[in-house]
Amino acid sequence: MTTTLSVLAFLLALGALTVSLQARRAASGRTAATGASDLPHDALGLRHEVAALRAEADRALRNLAVVRYDAFGDMGGHLSWSLAVLDDHGDGAVLTSIHGRNDARSYAKAVTSWRCEQQLSPEEEDAISRARSGPATG
Repeated sequence: MTTTLSVLAFLLALGALTVSLQARRAASGRTAATGASDLPHDALGLRHEVAALRAEADRALRNLAVVRYDAFGDMGGHLSWSLAVLDDHGDGAVLTSIHGRNDARSYAKAVTSWRCEQQLSPEEEDAISRARSGPATG
């Protein structure tokens, strides 16, 4: 959350600086495109900071998917679930909760590069596949 707010703050500052530079160009009658070397030093620093934040963001656990299902045929309600929580490189975890009549069991399995060393259930594989291809589903 903090990283997201920081990125937004930097992007807003960069946007304000861009508007300011465009107003200066318009006032001075210049219409030619200006390269990065014409930006003030602070703007170049902001560009580097934004690039660093973007590189850090690809390690954020933002690829999520939930698969709900009935683990046992005699129970309904889709009370069991598998949740994949992964970054853009496919690193993270898949969490599973199996609900039975008298108990519930939870499991966590590490995922690296979209693969798991432990055997995955079909629902866990489905959660990882959904996380890789799009937004959270249920």
